[in-house]
Amino acid sequence: MSWTEERVSVLKKLWAEGHSASQIAKQLGGVTRNAVIGKVHRLGLSGRATPSRPVKRPPRLARPKPRVLPDGSVKVATPATPETVEPRPVERTEVMAPLPPLQQADGEPASILTLRDSMCKWPIGDPADPKFAFCGRKSDCGPYCSEHAKVAFQPARKRDSRKGAYDYVRRIAG
Repeated sequence: MSWTEERVSVLKKLWAEGHSASQIAKQLGGVTRNAVIGKVHRLGLSGRATPSRPVKRPPRLARPKPRVLPDGSVKVATPATPETVEPRPVERTEVMAPLPPLQQADGEPASILTLRDSMCKWPIGDPADPKFAFCGRKSDCGPYCSEHAKVAFQPARKRDSRKGAYDYVRRIAG
């Protein structure tokens, strides 16, 4: 197959209209998609109408979901405005005074080189500081002593009371 003037003019016309290389190859006949692409590049045909592609749509925003109340009524949540938002009380854990590192038999605090499995591995101070040390007390609760375990292992907060409402909706929905 050779590229005659007539075939080249058809190629230019179809390319400008935005047809794909596969579509042009089918219309011309006897030529492959890759041959069409090669000829387009050799001719320098870059400007063309964009082919029909799906338009990118903006993402859909989540709509408020209706809530079924225990009395059977339905309530649709509205977005909260700054005036209507009430701050939740923050659960504060008991703040303990920092424990100083335990002095070892040699009078030095526990370091990474002197730590043992039975010693508390709670870091005290800034690791870049030469005075950085570890607690070094007897570890009762995993890797920490009982005082540091109270800070490290906080009990899980109770979830909102929404679980009861979700169970109610599941029972109604079947």
